[in-house]
Amino acid sequence: MRLKVNVLLVASCLLASVRVSAAEQATDPCSLPQTLQREVAHKYPGARLVTLNDLAQDDRSLFQKDHGNDCPGLVNVNFYGDGKPTLALVLIVNTGTTVTAKLVVAHELAQKWETALLEKAESTIPVVWSQGPGEYEDVYGEKKLRVTRPGIVFCEYYAWEILYAWTGSRVDKIWLRD
Repeated sequence: MRLKVNVLLVASCLLASVRVSAAEQATDPCSLPQTLQREVAHKYPGARLVTLNDLAQDDRSLFQKDHGNDCPGLVNVNFYGDGKPTLALVLIVNTGTTVTAKLVVAHELAQKWETALLEKAESTIPVVWSQGPGEYEDVYGEKKLRVTRPGIVFCEYYAWEILYAWTGSRVDKIWLRD
């Protein structure tokens, strides 16, 4: 009888910890689908998503002012306009001497994630968010970009901000701040 009680107690504890773990994963704004986690680990070894803890206090405050507790390295965006799961990721690799950030778009097609590297930035920790359709002019007044579906903004606060948009056949970009 005592053995049954101990087994039930252990089983209950294990079940509770699995539920807590699943709840934490579901509420973590920086969690990726498992299949995408595997793709990122394979294609970008040593890279990880930018989190709020990676940002300097000023950058964290600016990001949270506009985006709350969202993940600064991850945004869900209908970039291609097809309604299929699409995520923009800011991955960082810290080699100890330098930090490299990569802006990657992950698009799920036929239950497989396809990733594309849009940009690399050295010695910086940028953030990402989605920007609505509209007409945008670059910081230099030399280029205009008509965005017909949600775009992706890659930004290093106090330095630069780049908008990426899918034109139907390719990715175009425009510097909003430099």
